[in-house]
Amino acid sequence: MQQTPLNYKSAGVDYAKIDPLKVLAQQAASSTAVNLAQHGLSEIQASRGESAYVLDVGDFYLASITECLGTKALVADAMRAITGKTYYAAIAQDTLAMAINDIITVGATPVSAHAYWAAGGDEWFADQERAADLVSGWKAACDACGVSWGGGETPSLSGVVVPGRIDLAASCVGLVRPKERLTLGAKLRPGDAIVLLASSGIHANGVSLARKLAERLPQGYATPLDDARLFGDALLDPTVLYSPVTEALFRHGIIPHYCANVTGHGWRKIMRHPDALTYRFASVPPVPPVLRFMQAQAHIDDREAYGSLNMGAGFALFLAPEQAGQAVEVARQLGIAAYQAGVVEAGPKRVIIEPLNVEFAQDELTLRA
Repeated sequence: MQQTPLNYKSAGVDYAKIDPLKVLAQQAASSTAVNLAQHGLSEIQASRGESAYVLDVGDFYLASITECLGTKALVADAMRAITGKTYYAAIAQDTLAMAINDIITVGATPVSAHAYWAAGGDEWFADQERAADLVSGWKAACDACGVSWGGGETPSLSGVVVPGRIDLAASCVGLVRPKERLTLGAKLRPGDAIVLLASSGIHANGVSLARKLAERLPQGYATPLDDARLFGDALLDPTVLYSPVTEALFRHGIIPHYCANVTGHGWRKIMRHPDALTYRFASVPPVPPVLRFMQAQAHIDDREAYGSLNMGAGFALFLAPEQAGQAVEVARQLGIAAYQAGVVEAGPKRVIIEPLNVEFAQDELTLRA
């Protein structure tokens, strides 16, 4: 029997309900900027609604961000029962990547991070193997990005977090130095090239859909993919850390005109910039096997898939066209596949993916007050 399509909304994530709260919070938060004057500081107003908040502290800008992993730890816990591995070193990288990949969108170099590990009870911390993997993975991700791990919070929240589970989050601080590195889109213009950096798989967005799909599959997370890997194992490939690429680009004299971390909302995130511009793609990157599997098994079309999942594009760089080829090569030298896939055009705000005949309009992304 043909099953009904399983989209992101039916999996329990409805951005039409979530985004209005974000906008309401932004409206309230913006009025607090006047408090900075008593400290001799000011905000960069254009950073509100972006992936990181930016302050002018004099000789440089200071950026900050807090991000949550989401539900990917539930997949790790389920897969441990199948393979015996904890996967928490990878989960740690996922959590930090959610913050680090956001903070670099404004041109910041991440310099410090803090951890928030909230468990459903003291017993979670007593599992020494899992705890050690979480710590080692967190440290390794910090080292990979040149970040100092400053500390964190490890509350035991019985009655708030489900027993045996943990909620992971990270905050990050970064420096935009020199100030010319600020990439809030002031220079974004028609004719700019769009370079997409490859994802490693689902990253940490769309996991609710993956979990719902696993419930439908007779073998659940143990379902083999075409490449013989288990579905759950492939879901747990850690999110790519993109800060080594943005740092290398700066060393090569390349400052993007804008950046977008392709997370929740899928390719709709590419039109995050507030201006009315069209983002046209003549090609798409290869889709990771786990995402191809999800699209097929969930019976969702390209529009739903690209509107919810990264589909192989984890990060977007908007660059002067003459710098696109070099940017692709810089990323590839770091082991991250990159593709000059699109162009910015004058026109209404929309994303056009020509090979798939898919288009997203302005009213399909509401992230600003």
